[in-house]
Amino acid sequence: MASKKTPARQAQAGATLSEYAGVRYLHLGTEWVQGAMRVRKPQHIELEYVQRMMAWMLWRPTAELTQGQAVQLGLGAGAITRFSHQVLKMRTTAVELNATVIDACKLWFHLPDDDARLTVLHADAARWVADPAHLGTVQVLNVDLYDHEAAAPVLDDEAFYACCRGVLADGGLMTVNLFGRDASFERSAARIAAAFGLDQVWHLAPTKEGNTIVVAARGVVVPDRDTLIARAEYIRERFGLPAPKWLRLVRPLRLPA
Repeated sequence: MASKKTPARQAQAGATLSEYAGVRYLHLGTEWVQGAMRVRKPQHIELEYVQRMMAWMLWRPTAELTQGQAVQLGLGAGAITRFSHQVLKMRTTAVELNATVIDACKLWFHLPDDDARLTVLHADAARWVADPAHLGTVQVLNVDLYDHEAAAPVLDDEAFYACCRGVLADGGLMTVNLFGRDASFERSAARIAAAFGLDQVWHLAPTKEGNTIVVAARGVVVPDRDTLIARAEYIRERFGLPAPKWLRLVRPLRLPA
């Protein structure tokens, strides 16, 4: 997670944790939850909105679900990174500005050490996606960047989303968590659509907590309904994720006239 101010200039809040009913929660100096892990099931994705950030799987052929590179911008409690690395077995990169979050994930949230398929970077997400070395190298990009008070997305302009599209390979997919007391879904979604094209952007209905997940693609052809239903069932059976529910909740993005 990061801050609403320029990342390089901002003092980072220290990571802390709480635990209740077998679930460990990550905080950044406030009561706002920045991530969670069920202690006895560390590879399970605990929070519903984080599960929905895996909805990119519906747009990807089942034979390709475990192929390529997955990148997470904003480590949180490491749920997506652990799932991509340990369950999907993808080449996985996480980019996190706050060093205490990385330390907390290693100490408390079962984040493994870097290996041939895992790289955790203490770095600025905006700079990472703007680096020409990363153009066209990513199949899956998960964006969950919030300040310690969860007020609004940290990086939320058209230039940032254009860079996100740039790092995606053809057929690549991005999911973004849009949530925040000061955030505007319509404003953020319009910026994503400007970068990706309106016909390449979808969203899920909000969770009860108010998180709305947007899916944006680079050159994806949407399959027919029967194919999507079959994919959703495969994801549920193979990976234990509630993909059939996602399919009922997803809609093409429509912007106000």
